[in-house]
Amino acid sequence: MPVPLRILLLVLLAAGAATGWWFFGRAGQGADNLTLYGNIDIREVELAFRQPGRLETMASEEGARVRQGDLLAELDARPYRDALAAADAAQALAAAQLEKLRNGNRPQEIQRSAAEVDLFTALEKRLAAEVKRQTELAATHFTSQQELDKVLSNHDEAASGLIMAQQSHDLLREGARKEDIRAAEASLAAAEAARAQAQTALDDTRLLAPADGVVLARILEPGSMVTPQTPVYSLALPDPVYIRAFAAEPQLGQVAPGTAVRVTTDSSARVYAGVVGFVSPRAEFTPKSVETTTLRTDLVYRLRIIVTEGDEELRQGMPVTIEVLPASSAPAPPG
Repeated sequence: MPVPLRILLLVLLAAGAATGWWFFGRAGQGADNLTLYGNIDIREVELAFRQPGRLETMASEEGARVRQGDLLAELDARPYRDALAAADAAQALAAAQLEKLRNGNRPQEIQRSAAEVDLFTALEKRLAAEVKRQTELAATHFTSQQELDKVLSNHDEAASGLIMAQQSHDLLREGARKEDIRAAEASLAAAEAARAQAQTALDDTRLLAPADGVVLARILEPGSMVTPQTPVYSLALPDPVYIRAFAAEPQLGQVAPGTAVRVTTDSSARVYAGVVGFVSPRAEFTPKSVETTTLRTDLVYRLRIIVTEGDEELRQGMPVTIEVLPASSAPAPPG
């Protein structure tokens, strides 16, 4: 067989093998599946105190893994402990004043007022008898008008004193006015609220991790003065890991929420499982960092893909390739 003919046959065989691999080998690898491109989007939070003060301790370094509730930093708490002590004293004072009003007057005070009533009652009776006697004497001219007027004046004073003593006794027996008790109750409630605020302020001198995460940045050091707006730590929340991707309008039917995807990176051979969690209802222009086969001026829709089993190899901003699986492969939506 001539050499050119053999070369031609070899070329045809190679082309046939390549075509067979393309149609049969690629079919098993999901060649018809939609492929998107995106970036890892790990949530971050800047941690700050709710109270001002001097930073006393910093417990974690950059790169440290922390658990929810771990102590990260503390302020000098002495001013807040002093404020709480003052609030405790004010609350105790208000409680004592309310208890005093509710308990009423002491028995000894009531007994003394009753004795005063008895005293003025006896004095009024004695002077009333003296007025009667002096009136009879004045009618027979055996006493002067001046003496009668004196006795009448003394009797009037005794009668007025009896009325005042009786009223004082009644007030002591009735105790505090209802309005005074309600005012004391309001004062106690205000003192309790002030005490709760002081306790909250003291608790806020301890900065706790809001969730499991990794310390991205240790921004301040002990001795720094901080305000409620001053970040102390920057924390990454890697669970769950999100991916920000974009799809064109014709592709939306393949990326409904709950659709399963496979995620790969350029840095490892691992394949991550994920699910489409959110599709933006609003179109936007393609960001410059997104790689698509369409023009960059085309309108696309933002997707949020949730990686169900992420690890430390997925880092903020890392580009990833997303293979959208057929609907029959999709697991149930999360939750």
